[in-house]
Amino acid sequence: MTRTRTRVAPPDQACVAAVDLARTAALELARPGEPGDHLGYESEGDRVVTHYFACRDRAYRGWRWAVTVTRASRAKVVTVSEAVLLPGAGALMAPEWLPWSERLRPGDLGVGDLLPTADDDDRLEPGFTDSGDDGDRQMLFEYGLGRARVLSAIGRDRAARRWHSGERGPHTPIAHAAPAQCSTCGFYLPLSGGMRQEFGVCANEYAPDDGKVVSADHGCGAHSEAAVMPPTVEPSSPILDDMGFDLIDDEAGSVDESASEELGHS
Repeated sequence: MTRTRTRVAPPDQACVAAVDLARTAALELARPGEPGDHLGYESEGDRVVTHYFACRDRAYRGWRWAVTVTRASRAKVVTVSEAVLLPGAGALMAPEWLPWSERLRPGDLGVGDLLPTADDDDRLEPGFTDSGDDGDRQMLFEYGLGRARVLSAIGRDRAARRWHSGERGPHTPIAHAAPAQCSTCGFYLPLSGGMRQEFGVCANEYAPDDGKVVSADHGCGAHSEAAVMPPTVEPSSPILDDMGFDLIDDEAGSVDESASEELGHS
């Protein structure tokens, strides 16, 4: 068994010598002075050579101008085939493109923005249709009555993990310093359905999380039982013994009231 040898054509000398022609083509595309030193050439095939020039544009650090020249068979004139700007080793590249749905982050949605949801979103599942019975409507509301789709088990699990590990979960400084958990607070309104045991809404207007979903093991200083003060004790009236009295002898003073000596005052 013999191996097939691939013949590598030697670089065409006429194309190799066409450095000035390649530089002129690069100058036509770039701004004056941007194409720099000749970095070398590379043979692309029969009578096809690509010349490389340094790019001096500071916005394209590490890039290089690539100008491909060629000539027809038995022709002496070399012509330019194409000229492009290509990245070299260590070139400054743009980050890999991602679709908007993967670049979107919580908080990016602004006023007037619309966020469509894909039909195959695994966070949602089909809801139930309206049966027309008022009793069934009340019972099946939690399961998505009248809604095209509702949260699936995956969607609920992702939301629960996100909320529990967020700023209104148990692992925050304000929760660690709280006197008790939200589950024991009178302002804690539990959610309905499958989230009832884990999450609720704070209804204390003085709490930092008023109107927000908090975990049952979250907490803050505005707990309903944190400021319970002991009842005020009213002081009793003093007890006076008016049934008896003590006689106190008057002590003689240091001034003789019967004397007529002037005391130095009027």
